[in-house]
Amino acid sequence: MDTELAGILGAAARTVRVRMGLTQADVADRIGMASEVYGRLERGHMLPSVQNLRRLCVVLNIPPHNMLGLGEEFAAPPPKEKVRARSDEEPPEMRRLLRNLRRLTPVQLKLMNLVASAMQQQKKKP
Repeated sequence: MDTELAGILGAAARTVRVRMGLTQADVADRIGMASEVYGRLERGHMLPSVQNLRRLCVVLNIPPHNMLGLGEEFAAPPPKEKVRARSDEEPPEMRRLLRNLRRLTPVQLKLMNLVASAMQQQKKKP
């Protein structure tokens, strides 16, 4: 593995992700990668596959040459609407839920996350 390239790519991904106000889990989910694996990528401990590099460039709206350290500047973060997952890939129930969640305050979102986590824990119990 080229550790220098991995470091450049990870730093670029982290910088743009932070500019966009996204978490590692947000980006990982949008490119179809486990958040732990994405964290390793950002820390420069691994290189993505070509398919994941392309997905990452699309989600972060950054040209591949910038991501690879060949450009002069990172791309500006895209508007929030362009970052969302494609609605045609989600079932209608999920789209409705996401629309409702986007209207909540940060405190309400935190509470909803706690409720969802509790529901997941109940599901795991025998």
